[in-house]
Amino acid sequence: MKITVAQFNPVVGDIRHNLEMMSKALDTAHQEGSDLLVFPELYLVGYPPRDLLQMPWFIEEIDQAVDQVLTLSSHYPETGILFGLPRPSTCTGTGLYNSALLIQAGKIVGSQDKTLLPTYDVFDETRYFDSAGPVAVIPFKDQLLGISICEDAWNDPEFWPRQVYTRDPISELADQGATLLINLSASPFQVGKEEMRYHLLAGHARRHRLPFIYVNQIGANDELIFDGCSMMLDRMGQALWVGKPFCEELKTLDLQTSLAGYDFTPQDKTESLYQALTLGIHDYMAKSGFRKAVLGLSGGIDSAITACLAASAVGPENVLGISMPSPYSSTGSVEDSRQLAKNLGIGFDVLPISEVFSTYRELLIPHWPAGDEGLAAENIQARIRGNLLMAFSNRLGYLVLSTGNKSEMAVGYCTLYGDMSGGLSVLSDVPKFMVYELAHFINKNQTLIPEEIIAKPPSAELRPGQLDQDSLPPYEILDQILYFYIEQNLSTEQLAARGFDEDTVKWVVRQVDRNEYKRRQAALGLKVSSKAFGWGRRMPIAAHWEHKFPH
Repeated sequence: MKITVAQFNPVVGDIRHNLEMMSKALDTAHQEGSDLLVFPELYLVGYPPRDLLQMPWFIEEIDQAVDQVLTLSSHYPETGILFGLPRPSTCTGTGLYNSALLIQAGKIVGSQDKTLLPTYDVFDETRYFDSAGPVAVIPFKDQLLGISICEDAWNDPEFWPRQVYTRDPISELADQGATLLINLSASPFQVGKEEMRYHLLAGHARRHRLPFIYVNQIGANDELIFDGCSMMLDRMGQALWVGKPFCEELKTLDLQTSLAGYDFTPQDKTESLYQALTLGIHDYMAKSGFRKAVLGLSGGIDSAITACLAASAVGPENVLGISMPSPYSSTGSVEDSRQLAKNLGIGFDVLPISEVFSTYRELLIPHWPAGDEGLAAENIQARIRGNLLMAFSNRLGYLVLSTGNKSEMAVGYCTLYGDMSGGLSVLSDVPKFMVYELAHFINKNQTLIPEEIIAKPPSAELRPGQLDQDSLPPYEILDQILYFYIEQNLSTEQLAARGFDEDTVKWVVRQVDRNEYKRRQAALGLKVSSKAFGWGRRMPIAAHWEHKFPH
């Protein structure tokens, strides 16, 4: 049997576009003599469609689209089409299943609904879908297909020490005599997930002695980025083919042909992070209707990385960097930014804010107590810059990219309506140590980021001689504490037991908790870790709780 894998980038809600891509893929698959063309999870509507699924008119469009697929299939009777879509459920719940539909020769010949509905991290599938009842293999040509959808393959009892679900759909399908396992997926990217996913699926193939075909979507939809990396595994779990990461691919594979073993090697983590963020920017802009981006260039490493990613994502001719020096900006911050822009080939402007800042201060000082203006004056500078960037967005239609990293966002070392202004926060899930890793990766073959930017101590330059480390613990310590607290859910007591200074832990945890209100108002951020701020970490604001420490 020949099977064609459609590792595609569907647009959420754009059923017409997704159907057009299906039609082109079907024509290619037919020409290659394919028996079955397989698309990812919820391909017809894109993943995740969220509350579009609660709109009756949208469900009607889905029904009409299925009729179009049936008609399309009748013109290619020898090639089956297996794709993901929402389908009406038969139980009293949400009224929908997350389904896989198998169509051949203009007829529906089988379907399988998703059994395991994740509700952790960024997933909220019980809000929209009902869980499947019994699973069943589907006869198709000379095979018995064991079809599953994304999470259905993630309850391997040998892979996870703690079981989240009581059912294992893959085992159930294997027990029913499946001869081929197929998983339709929309599995979001996170750094290091590619290798974990491969070992999980290889475990299923080895345990049940069945070939396994995994079809994942690529692309970025809002916060989520999808890396593809679809694969075909033999019955021993050996990879026979792995799709290119972050690229659309249409690949026809022959199950009857003995393929040479594929030496699976996970992508370098920093390279995958770079590609993920680039794709995240590209798709957010393309799917939201933005052609150009603007960002503030401070002369620091975060804005430099963001500029590099933006230039790669949409072309340097579509990126504008603006330096906005204040009375406390170093000469190097402007000149380093200018050199960066020249290296990248992006647009560059300088808008000094000293005069505007002075006007703000003169206006406000009579209304403030006498003494040091402190943080208020620092924030005014950041907000002036945010206003200027938003002016470019309003006047020219540019998307403002905010440049703060996860370490800063975590502890509130950022200014609401200032450097947090923007439509997309590119590095909000990238801790500071990974920002430097990205810089070295970008400069691996040529010096795009001036070495002066990488070498200089991080500083907001909002007061004389200011350095980040005046207000923050060293980043090598801060990032470790943040990882264990945010991504591993360790308590303060457990953090102290790992050898971190108790006062430092107290300060970091307190800052993370008290700055949730800032993050709730931040621009949408691209998820690349196991626990990103925003949709993936939902903490209360008007609340109070105590953290315990050993005594």
